[in-house]
Amino acid sequence: MGRKVHPYGFRLGVIRDWKSKWFAPKREYTQLVLEDNKLRQYLKQQMDKAGVGDVIIERFPPNQLHVTVHTARPGVVIGRKGAAVKGIREGIEKLTGKRVKLDIEEISKPEMVAQLVAENIAQQIERRIPYNRAMKKAAQATMQKGALGCRIECAGRLNGSDMKRTDKIMEGRIPRQTLRADIDFATDVASTTYGQIGVKVWIYKGDVLPELQAEEQAAPRQSRQSREAREARLQQE
Repeated sequence: MGRKVHPYGFRLGVIRDWKSKWFAPKREYTQLVLEDNKLRQYLKQQMDKAGVGDVIIERFPPNQLHVTVHTARPGVVIGRKGAAVKGIREGIEKLTGKRVKLDIEEISKPEMVAQLVAENIAQQIERRIPYNRAMKKAAQATMQKGALGCRIECAGRLNGSDMKRTDKIMEGRIPRQTLRADIDFATDVASTTYGQIGVKVWIYKGDVLPELQAEEQAAPRQSRQSREAREARLQQE
């Protein structure tokens, strides 16, 4: 058996940031981790049809919670006149006992989010659509949106076969061992009459180079400083 590392955890601290941003003493740490898990499960249940791609949780002393939800259908989450999002916020406050600030951010390209692609394929398999057709359409849609690579795997009793097997499709390239490679990874499960079918999705969006980002951020500052120095020199003349 191969030793597999989660693509997200493999890149934490290099090109990825944590999805739960808080610090706690050792006594409270386990309780807050369980609370984060319950909170994510609650949001997934409440926003089941909204296409939730990611949930970011931040904690501030003494009892403040900032939750950012990235969704493909913000209108479904917000509801008419904000009634739905108000109910969700009240539910989170009741679950955690803390004051909550809930932000909803729209995902402009759902085809580029691995979690949404995996959920879409799983839903199609549950509706008895052939898994290979669902995989092929999802990979083509992802590549058309600008991805450099897409890999999709389905495992289980595919098409009702007697034994479990794995099938995969890949377009482009997926450099899974390159730390600078921006790879989005997600899994989902399709429940069918034959059993559960697992879906895995990798999407390669390009390389992230921190050095270039630092240079790009420093360039406007340097140009502004040179412009100010030039204006000061003209004034002196």
